[in-house]
Amino acid sequence: MLYNIIRVIVRFAMLFVFRVKRVGYENVPEEGGLITAFNHRSNWDPVIAAVTCKRKLSFMAKEELFKNPVFGALIKSLGAFPVHRGKGDIGAIKASLRILSENKTMLMFPEGHRIKDGRKVKAKPGVAMIAHRAKVPVVPVCISGKYKWMGKITVTYGTPIYLDFGVKLTPEETQLRADEILESIRSLE
Repeated sequence: MLYNIIRVIVRFAMLFVFRVKRVGYENVPEEGGLITAFNHRSNWDPVIAAVTCKRKLSFMAKEELFKNPVFGALIKSLGAFPVHRGKGDIGAIKASLRILSENKTMLMFPEGHRIKDGRKVKAKPGVAMIAHRAKVPVVPVCISGKYKWMGKITVTYGTPIYLDFGVKLTPEETQLRADEILESIRSLE
């Protein structure tokens, strides 16, 4: 309930401030577990993701954001859960798999952190590993444009990517799939 109320208010503000345009939304499956994989350039990205996706998003957020009790409680009520970056956080992986098994939608950033300068980095393997284990599709999504007053932001939803769920992936194959997902996002720009 709180998620929907905040989303309506923020959507109105974002549409006015950044003139957000959504393209390709018909590519998002209406039911079943799903990962939406966005590029990550700004702190605004999770907000833009939430207001352009009709499905409620759950997402990992760096553990430091939960240290402030008020802000931590707010983002938790909006679907966030902490991830300990830089190490394999089994708790965050289990939370992701549980969310996806409940036919919900996860927001993930394959880069693992913000890339402000546009340089190309390797994807973190988590997006492919979680999608493969949960047997859910990944929808690549690209946010393009500039976050400035009355700037224009375009959010482009690509075609769902279905990993080969019938085979076991090696760590190298998992990394390759994650890089392919990230490249799919970049191709939407």
